[in-house]
Amino acid sequence: MRQTSQISKLTSLRASFAVLSIFALSSIAVPAFAADPAKMAPTAEAKPAVPAKPKVDPVAGEALYNSGDTTRGVVACITCHGPKGQSAVATWPKLSAQHAAYTAKQLKNFKEGSRANAIMMGMSMPLNDQDMVNIATYLSQQTPSQGVAQSKETIELGKSIYRGGIASKGVPACAGCHSPNGAGIPSQYPRQGGQWAEYSYNQLIGFREGTRKNSVQMTTISSKLSDQEMKAVSDYMAGLH
Repeated sequence: MRQTSQISKLTSLRASFAVLSIFALSSIAVPAFAADPAKMAPTAEAKPAVPAKPKVDPVAGEALYNSGDTTRGVVACITCHGPKGQSAVATWPKLSAQHAAYTAKQLKNFKEGSRANAIMMGMSMPLNDQDMVNIATYLSQQTPSQGVAQSKETIELGKSIYRGGIASKGVPACAGCHSPNGAGIPSQYPRQGGQWAEYSYNQLIGFREGTRKNSVQMTTISSKLSDQEMKAVSDYMAGLH
């Protein structure tokens, strides 16, 4: 009986020791296991760098405008658009005093193909964003072009459309965006005062017929205008200053 009792006590001690060992090991393992998810937690992804805006260099823009850059295949703009952006014929728009943001956008649209013009698409291809900003800034600093309305018969119609729109057709007043004197609104709407009437008319036709597609607003407005109304307002804008 004594031997049996001793064996029983020994067994009990061994069981207690095992329980204590398991408890001790679990108390160590749990914090270690709890720490693992922290080690595995994904770190915050780095935000992509925002491209810096091109620095403005109108002097470089003037050089490209007047002389181009034969090493890169850049053709001088002055050949078509004239000295300081004063083109001699209506085939090419007057660019003097045009808002820099607008001119740069058009050059980019030509290069990307969102504004179709076989000549300008080729001319803009060698230009990078910096070139476009530089040329546009140089032109924006030049004296505004002057023009004169040619048609006495349509001057009142053109004036009415430009200043008041055509309510019956849902055509808004052009002055609302291009300003009462045709100077436009920087970074939003282009200068129209003094522009060649023929050029402005052709652009309105292009918007209406879908050959020019880089302004949803102008596509909508031009679709409501007749040829006569387009000619009248284009002629009127030519005389604004």
